[in-house]
Amino acid sequence: MASSCNGAFRNGSSSAQRPLKPLTASNLKSNSFKSRVHSSHAPPPPFRRSYPSNFSAAADGVPGRVRVAVRLRPRNAEELAADADFADCVELQPELKRLKLRKNNWDADTYEFDDVLTEFASQKRVYEVVAKPVVESVLDGYNGTVMAYGQTGTGKTFTLGHLGDDDTASRGIMARAMEDVLADISPETDSVSVSYLQLYMEAVQDLLVPANDNISIVEDPKTGDVSLPGATVVQIRDQQSIVELLRLGEANRIAANTKLNTESSRSHAILMVHVKRSFAGREDALSSEIDSASHLVKPSKLIVRKSKLVLVDLAGSERVHKSGSEGHMLEEAKSINLSLSALGKCINALAENSPHVPIRDSKLTRLLKDSFGGTARTSLIVTIGPSPRHRGETSSTILFGQRAMKVENMLKIKEEFDYKSLSRKLEIQVDKLIAENERQQKAFDNEVERINQEAQNRIAEVERNFAEALEKERLKCQMEYMESVKELEEKLVANQRRHDCDGFNNGNCNGEELGSVSEEVSELRKLLQNEIQLRKAAEDELNKLKSQFEQFMQPGAGGDTEIVRLHRILEDEAYKKKSLEEEVAILQSQLLQLTFEAGQAKESLERSGSANGFNGVDPHMSQVRHLQFKETVNGQKAPIAPLYEHVGLQKILSLLESEDANVRIHAVKVVANLAAEEANQEKIVESGGLTSLLMLLRSFEDETIRRVAAGAIANLAMNEANQELIMIQGGISLLSLTAADAEDPQTLRMVAGAIANLCGNDKLQMKLRSEGGIRALLGMERCGHPDVLSQVARGIANFAKCESRASTQGLKSGRSLLIEDGALPWIVQNANNEAAPIRRHIELALCHLAQQEVNAKEMISGGALWELVRISRDCSREDIRTLARRTLNSSSTFRSEMRRLRIEC
Repeated sequence: MASSCNGAFRNGSSSAQRPLKPLTASNLKSNSFKSRVHSSHAPPPPFRRSYPSNFSAAADGVPGRVRVAVRLRPRNAEELAADADFADCVELQPELKRLKLRKNNWDADTYEFDDVLTEFASQKRVYEVVAKPVVESVLDGYNGTVMAYGQTGTGKTFTLGHLGDDDTASRGIMARAMEDVLADISPETDSVSVSYLQLYMEAVQDLLVPANDNISIVEDPKTGDVSLPGATVVQIRDQQSIVELLRLGEANRIAANTKLNTESSRSHAILMVHVKRSFAGREDALSSEIDSASHLVKPSKLIVRKSKLVLVDLAGSERVHKSGSEGHMLEEAKSINLSLSALGKCINALAENSPHVPIRDSKLTRLLKDSFGGTARTSLIVTIGPSPRHRGETSSTILFGQRAMKVENMLKIKEEFDYKSLSRKLEIQVDKLIAENERQQKAFDNEVERINQEAQNRIAEVERNFAEALEKERLKCQMEYMESVKELEEKLVANQRRHDCDGFNNGNCNGEELGSVSEEVSELRKLLQNEIQLRKAAEDELNKLKSQFEQFMQPGAGGDTEIVRLHRILEDEAYKKKSLEEEVAILQSQLLQLTFEAGQAKESLERSGSANGFNGVDPHMSQVRHLQFKETVNGQKAPIAPLYEHVGLQKILSLLESEDANVRIHAVKVVANLAAEEANQEKIVESGGLTSLLMLLRSFEDETIRRVAAGAIANLAMNEANQELIMIQGGISLLSLTAADAEDPQTLRMVAGAIANLCGNDKLQMKLRSEGGIRALLGMERCGHPDVLSQVARGIANFAKCESRASTQGLKSGRSLLIEDGALPWIVQNANNEAAPIRRHIELALCHLAQQEVNAKEMISGGALWELVRISRDCSREDIRTLARRTLNSSSTFRSEMRRLRIEC
């Protein structure tokens, strides 16, 4: 048996006449162990250098003699009556640790022991003298044994196993030892387990599970250690549990009523306490392997020390004619005496250094092989009675103790490195570091997200302020434009009246006036050219400032002061640009007006019909105004094509910004219908229609406007060139926000259709996913409307097809982005949807996902394999069935799983 202790000590050895004194602190020097021997009669026997194989001492062991104490039982009621005229057969001299056994009134034999305990000694003193040093050694790591030996009825069970239910002071060695053990260990790193057995009629029985009545003894051929693999082992956590365990064992122990004892134990009781303790080794003792394996933290190597405390309550030796045993009790007595006799023979052989120790003569000696001549620290308490009638039994008990004092044990520690605990400790440290890293990463991501959100909020606020300022300027320019038109109309009316008054007879006057008009037209043309040049310069400057603004808006590009300054510059430039545009528009209108006026005047002069010439001006101007404003307030009444031809695309797009809600709705419907025709899409995009539609999604909360605008964007998104423009201008983000806010199924259908069209572009896969397009698409399934779900399924099928094509061409590796965004459960759930369009798109999506081998395992775990098998068998479309069958047969992972499940495709 192995044990561990840092402060081991030696008891020393002595003859039977002069026992050793206890070891003091002065005996310990430099971790060596010395014994102090006091002998008056004979020198102590030398340490045994050779032992039998079963009782061999380790080369690094520490010598330690068996300590023996004698305890005298007080007279009982029977002895007080029967031996009243006789003196006690023993005389104790506790101060000299000496005992006299009277032969007669004038002669006595003297024996010395390690301790002599009178009949008045308390249970606590008995424990501290006999058992506590052994318990402390066990806690330090050595094996230890405490055994009670004596005639039946002399108080062995009281000394060792009494529980003290009525009187705490009467607790025996077992209860007190377990109390000290539990008080010293650490529940986090140490453990205590207990087995409680009895040796009855040479059979080892379990006192905790009485049905286990024939436990075999197993001996390790290498170390010689004895174990009982069939015994019940109970983990002990507190004192109450050990008391209950001892009470259970005592109840199951076999006892009988004899003439010498009303409750005579008929078996040997053995309490085995296994203590496992962990200690941290020195850092310089760590192996290079562990140092190299752990680059994060240098842990202390854990050392595990295992020790065992054996508490043995031997059955009392008895003489049959005195105990009155007969029948089965006689057989019990024979078995008890035979096992005690075998123990005595082993002790005699060890005391005399005999080359052979009959250890196998009894199971008792096999169980106690480590206690006598082994590696355990052993204390023996022999109990005797005072009655002269039992002088022979008392003498035999005393001589047994004297022989036991000559036995030398070699105390040894068995310790081992706890690599498992060290590995667990390293795993815990790694887990802690991983958790800490995740927390730091989460905090970092949250901080980045917070900064991004703040930047987005600032950008949104700047854009909102900028849009408000532009709207104000637009309204102001419209008012100025209307005033200018009014002034021109007034001027035209005045010219008409002047011409009416003067007539056309005076050709010179008319010629001069025509000339002045021509000069004014030339002057206006020059001004127009100048304004166009100024506008171009302003646009270049504005683009330059926008690029600078975008650079400064990037993370870390500059401070808030610079951003504010750039915003102000941008607002000023935008204001200047808007003013220039309005002035250019006014000048263009004036130029057209004057040109028209001049043409009319010239035509009138040529025809010499002054009245008719100028009367035609007003109808033409009225028609222009009529074409500009007709039906825009009251709603669309004329067909779209004539309206488009007469009014013009640019004018229709300008009406998207009208303050009148009806006008905006009318205009966005017109644009959506125009965008449905592929021939008009390029003109709409070139004229800024796409930007205007995206602005409507961003600025207006009207459900009708958002629905129609999303439909127009969906129509434009059918063109590949337009798809890239939509992504560049942030269209997918706006569509995602609209998908999150909208509740109307028709609006969601339009948004889902737009995103589904974008999903079919191979170049936009990563950007579409990074800007939340896939999650927005999956989020719209909350609506549950079949039309919306159909568009969602179409988008997923388009995306999966593009991924499959990229993977086949070697342009993409890794698992599907759809699976990473959590689309697989929804796909599997709707693979057998009742709606045919939804089911068809989902079936195609599953087939495309399965064509990527890297997705196979996750699709199997997600239940997609069963759907693929169903599609390959039951799909109504032959091309999809063939695609599913080909996909399953081409994937080694799917084939392996199908073989395991015994599925045939």
